[in-house]
Amino acid sequence: MIKIDRQKIKKEIADFKPQITTIDRYIIRKFIGTFFSALLIIIGIVIIFDLSEKIDNFVEKSAPLKEIIFNYYANFIPYFMNMFSPMFVFITVIFFTSKMAANSEIIAILAGGISFKRFLWPYFVSSAFIVFFTLILNLYVIPPCNRGRLAFEAKYVKKPFENTNRNMHYQIDPGTFLYVQSFSTYNNTAYNFTLESIEGHNITSKLSAQEARWDSTKVCWNLRNYFLRTNVGDHETIKTGRSLDTAISVTVDDFWRRSNTVQTLGETQLNKLIQIQKMRGDKDVQYALIERNTRWALPFSAFILTLIGVSLSSKKRRGGIGINISIGIALSFSYILFLRFSQMFVFTGALPPFIALWLPNLIYAVVAGFLYRIAPK
Repeated sequence: MIKIDRQKIKKEIADFKPQITTIDRYIIRKFIGTFFSALLIIIGIVIIFDLSEKIDNFVEKSAPLKEIIFNYYANFIPYFMNMFSPMFVFITVIFFTSKMAANSEIIAILAGGISFKRFLWPYFVSSAFIVFFTLILNLYVIPPCNRGRLAFEAKYVKKPFENTNRNMHYQIDPGTFLYVQSFSTYNNTAYNFTLESIEGHNITSKLSAQEARWDSTKVCWNLRNYFLRTNVGDHETIKTGRSLDTAISVTVDDFWRRSNTVQTLGETQLNKLIQIQKMRGDKDVQYALIERNTRWALPFSAFILTLIGVSLSSKKRRGGIGINISIGIALSFSYILFLRFSQMFVFTGALPPFIALWLPNLIYAVVAGFLYRIAPK
């Protein structure tokens, strides 16, 4: 009969479970501290350059100082932090790990019996914190911040928005189709408005108007010089008039929506917009799909870039940390560039949005695995 030593098994399990050691706390403190220090320094520099670029617009349009600080730059900082978080993670890891290698700290840690895999554990704990932090920013903080930032830019920086789209077709409900030749943002009016209802292969009704003006008080469209043709069985009726109020599931906001409007929507609103745009056959659904996948793909790059950074910088180099930092900056910029370039695969229809936006993570994960295998153990 085999005797089981339960105490020994419990001890082995306890020893296997990662424990927070002094070295772990040291690395985590270095990682998180350097990450946020780099953020503050870079953000300060970017704000100075951005202010010097836009100060003429602020003065010309008499932007109040309070709005510049609280409506623009207070909302600009989270947006910028999220956009370049992969670069900050990479540079952070490269910087302080290279310093540890130059001071022979990593050699001492590995010589003390700690495996390279165990040495990576505090790095991934720190990365998990940053992933959680950036996800919170993406899902809950940045969308309302973007609303304030974009509203400020529209008022004081950019030219007034004009909807330049022509010949717009939408399926607003199953079997109901809307056509608008053009839309004027000056007076919120759609020109050459046509609304058709189709059952099977037959048009049951067709409502046309020279123009449809949005009535904000009644929350509906007011049709001018309309023509309504209805088919019921073998009977056809025609009705005309000078004015008619009609409510449909398309509002004036749909015509004011820009490509960057998706950046202002929360996760629930964004998913709802995607469903509506898919049903309507709206080509602008690509922007919403790119935004949704980017919000999730970008934070998880912290794990991959951390592994690449440690694998590259854990070895002491003759050239010092300058070479490692140069490599880190080059790779982090290449990742951001690749992430932006992958969006073109969506617009050209070469790849679905999910695959295109997660492709950089997949490729760099393979690179990370290779560098990990050849890293000094």
